[in-house]
Amino acid sequence: MNPPGELHIVVASTNPVKIRAARGGFRDAFPDGIFHVSGLDVASGVGDQPHTDAETLRGAEARAARATAASPGADFWVGIEGGVADMEEHLAAYAWVVVRSHDRTGKARTGTFFLPEAVARLVRDGLELGEADDRVFGCTDSKREGGAVGLLTGGAIDRAALYRHAVTLALIPFRNPSLYF
Repeated sequence: MNPPGELHIVVASTNPVKIRAARGGFRDAFPDGIFHVSGLDVASGVGDQPHTDAETLRGAEARAARATAASPGADFWVGIEGGVADMEEHLAAYAWVVVRSHDRTGKARTGTFFLPEAVARLVRDGLELGEADDRVFGCTDSKREGGAVGLLTGGAIDRAALYRHAVTLALIPFRNPSLYF
């Protein structure tokens, strides 16, 4: 599917990282498309820091649904929710992406990486991952920039790049509608 004309995409967040990721993922999936991407602040319906895979997915789904309700004239709505989950003795970080159109939904998860114990301890004690990163790494508002993955990889992979791949993957059903719908 190559979208005709300009399509309006609403990202269920005003975080510039998520908006950049959505724009990049749509460009990757539909290189000939013309997109207007905007952000909209909506609640996730889950905790500020989801602690399970299921809760994180629910947050992405709720964000996409709330953006749909708030901006029904758009063509696509994108919910992105970062989460953590205990995996044996480590705390893993990742995000879920949900892309909706008027009649279809696509979902994908980012790659997973493990947090250092200093960050994991703070998150387990109730801090949001971004705040824990800021404390451990001595920075400010890292979640609106490279995020934990950017800090840990020295910028080789930042938060927008991590999310961008999942946006592209969530668009697979839209590129191949006869196989999915």
